[in-house]
Amino acid sequence: MKQEWFEMQEVRRHWLREKVWVPLRAIQHLSKVGESGHLGHQEEFFGAGSLAVSLSTREAADALGWMDVGISHSHSGWADGDDYYPADVYCGSEEEVSGTHLILDQHFNSAETSEWHLHQDLVTTLGLRREGDLWVRPDEGYEPVARLERDNEGSPILLEIHASHLRDYLCARSMALFVSSYLSRTAVVADASSFTWDPNPLQEATERDRWQGGAYAIHEGGMPYGESVFVMHSAWKDEFAEGDIPKLGVPTDDSIISESWSRENSGGKLYRIQGELWRSEWIEPADSSPIVRNDKTPPIAFFIVDEQGSREGKDTLAHDGRWLWFRPDVMSSLAHRRGGGIGWFTKDTGQVHCSPDHDVHFGVNSLGLVTVYAKDIALLPDWQQQVWAGYNVAPNGGVSEELLMSQVKASPADTKAPEAFLLKGIDYIRSASVAAFGSPVIREHDDLAQLSARVHRFRAADRVGFFALAKDVARMTADVIDATALHNIVPPPKGEKWGSLKSLEKVLAASVGPAKARTMLSPLVGAYELRHSDAHLSSHEADEALELVKVEPSAAPVQQGVQLLNTCVAALFQIGKVLEEWSDAPPE
Repeated sequence: MKQEWFEMQEVRRHWLREKVWVPLRAIQHLSKVGESGHLGHQEEFFGAGSLAVSLSTREAADALGWMDVGISHSHSGWADGDDYYPADVYCGSEEEVSGTHLILDQHFNSAETSEWHLHQDLVTTLGLRREGDLWVRPDEGYEPVARLERDNEGSPILLEIHASHLRDYLCARSMALFVSSYLSRTAVVADASSFTWDPNPLQEATERDRWQGGAYAIHEGGMPYGESVFVMHSAWKDEFAEGDIPKLGVPTDDSIISESWSRENSGGKLYRIQGELWRSEWIEPADSSPIVRNDKTPPIAFFIVDEQGSREGKDTLAHDGRWLWFRPDVMSSLAHRRGGGIGWFTKDTGQVHCSPDHDVHFGVNSLGLVTVYAKDIALLPDWQQQVWAGYNVAPNGGVSEELLMSQVKASPADTKAPEAFLLKGIDYIRSASVAAFGSPVIREHDDLAQLSARVHRFRAADRVGFFALAKDVARMTADVIDATALHNIVPPPKGEKWGSLKSLEKVLAASVGPAKARTMLSPLVGAYELRHSDAHLSSHEADEALELVKVEPSAAPVQQGVQLLNTCVAALFQIGKVLEEWSDAPPE
């Protein structure tokens, strides 16, 4: 072991105020090897306790330390006569301190592990939701704000909170967080000659911390080397435990027998090397509280507003009637987050959000760019503006025509987006097949709704994304068609194997004829072929697949995506219509 490890310089150079995550409480064995007091034992332990202190009593709280707010204290309400003290209120040696425990350590009994509770006011005020051992904030995309760590037995060992959210809360309450911590590093070695602390132990102190390091001679097992143990034994005399109902009174010299002796410690000579660091430090409140107190903050995201590349922030964008342009992949970045989603109003307009209650009305222009009214972006929370800003581009292609019809002319377009009808088309086939055959030809799929939320034109932001979109369309169509159920209607000839699409084509052909059935299935076949485009299809085969789904090779990727969806959704409804009007008598 090196002396530098015990001196902890890499720890002593840094403070909690510099960290992204702040421990509210810690009882944590960072490492532990071997048996205490025996050669080879090595252990590192970190403990921390905290107290939110009113700024008006901060000076008095500076007198607090490890024994006042450290891990030796659990929390519960208690009564003193007619006075009651809630569990979260500090009641200690410094009576002038007005403090609140933001974490409550609840003890039960020796058979149960303790439970650590994050203060309810902190949880509800910051809008946190507990999910297991995480506290997330749904209004910020379900990002973790606090987290609890447990050991292998399930006991809590560390509860941390994100510094920015903590400081926002402290600002709103005119408080600062006092944190008292203890770090120890211990090892048992056979030779301590390389440890040169003088005096031994050596102490170093600053205004806010104290470090001590020493090499201590011990007997194997941990007892101080060369010292003896004084033992005293006391017991009641035998006659005081006699009778059917013994009753012991107050002990006296006549009722008690005692003896004492000394015992020399034994075992070989070893050395316990130990470094210890005690610290008391403050986490300051933030200068403003945008989360709790809704304080106004300066803009942190800026957007291109004209052809010259001029950029403006929320302060000016909120007051002018303008639009902003974005790359189409912004939609996936927003909608595919937890809590995000896309809804459709017309063929080229809808609403998108990356967090509930923050919908943004959008439109798609002829180049596939997303256009949004600038004020709608300016009114979003800062963190959401940052997401949008990453995809902002200079104006190009004009504002979406359908968006202008809605927001300027107050006359929304009478069109429909294919994305809104994909699941409906599949359900149409399922219900029509039950009516026609008595059982569905579409298998139940637990992930179908979740998959459909990701099937939209904005996946086709580039060629790779277009093929990925085609793959998911195939998963929602060809992959859910029940070929076995279809074989009960039109069985394949002996020796032939039909896939799901071929099986459906043969069934449809029984009603509308082979040519019409083949044409009807072509878009779904094309989507199925495109799913393999990157790995298997030649350029010529890919072009043939694009022709099947009626996709223009020269169109912008997003426009190709909507063309793919249009033809596939139309095919689903055509198939459903045939099944709804089912007749097993083939045409002339």
